[in-house]
Amino acid sequence: MNDRRELELANRTTQWDDTLAEIVEGLSGPQKSLPCKLFYDHEGSLLFDRICELPEYYLTRTELRIMECHVRDMASLIGPQCALIEYGAGACHKVRLLLDALSHPVAYIPIDISADHLAQAATGVELEYPDLDVLPVCADYTQPHDLPLAGVSGARRIVYFPGSTIGNFTPSDATAFLRNAKHVVGSEGGVLVGLDLEKEPRILTDAYNDAAGVTAQFNLNILRVLNREFDTTFDLDQFEHLAVYDEANRRIEMRLVSRCEQDVAVGDRRFSFGRGEVIVTEYSHKYALEQFAQIAGDAGLAVRRVWTDPDGHFSVQLLEEARR
Repeated sequence: MNDRRELELANRTTQWDDTLAEIVEGLSGPQKSLPCKLFYDHEGSLLFDRICELPEYYLTRTELRIMECHVRDMASLIGPQCALIEYGAGACHKVRLLLDALSHPVAYIPIDISADHLAQAATGVELEYPDLDVLPVCADYTQPHDLPLAGVSGARRIVYFPGSTIGNFTPSDATAFLRNAKHVVGSEGGVLVGLDLEKEPRILTDAYNDAAGVTAQFNLNILRVLNREFDTTFDLDQFEHLAVYDEANRRIEMRLVSRCEQDVAVGDRRFSFGRGEVIVTEYSHKYALEQFAQIAGDAGLAVRRVWTDPDGHFSVQLLEEARR
């Protein structure tokens, strides 16, 4: 197992391959933006783990309650001897509930962009589940990558995508992501996805502007990653965190706001910022159940089952290939 993990991690030549062009493109537009995958270096992953424990951040505890109440139903619909593929695995906390309920899963393939965080989390899963083949893949799951599926070709494949991360995509990109997941799992597979639902805007803005300032640290860390990995010249003291609810698009918008007029070097380019100018670092879309069912349908998937909390704040959904 250790040799296979080392091979998977070694196949990745650099953590941020092909990302500089995305950064330049994002900062060149009329609305400056950065790809949110840059949050998740080792420090960013640890900060996000802290965010998940904050009192304002309802998403994690609500999803966990849904899983605790309904995981046996989920496992029954998934079936025995599956190969579980988790996108954005992080610390691999939520998947343990699913692994405990599943009947004889044959493989667990966690995918994450943070190599150190992934290796540590995968080792923990391997120690807890010694009979399970744990095959970590360090990759940006939004880009093409190889999965170690040769040894589990006969197993039912299930993509597990918890935590409402699908809300970071625009609706059209969410459709493209689900279409790719459908290709990965094949006609007999499924996608188990966490989805944040529409609710009172105050609950949303509080969740992304926590009183302890952990989300602010997490947001600013993206600039630290840029400075370290791409030799950019962002002054973290001259940007501040702000999260607002965009009602028209039904999404939270994470922003970094320039405190002053300033120039920043990115490679051989320089970008000017005015006082109060905004860099968008992340969207977090909130969906009605009917709207997401349409997005899944556009990807060729149908909603098999929906599980929600009593307040209707969050859902976990099992999607399968739409049958004609």
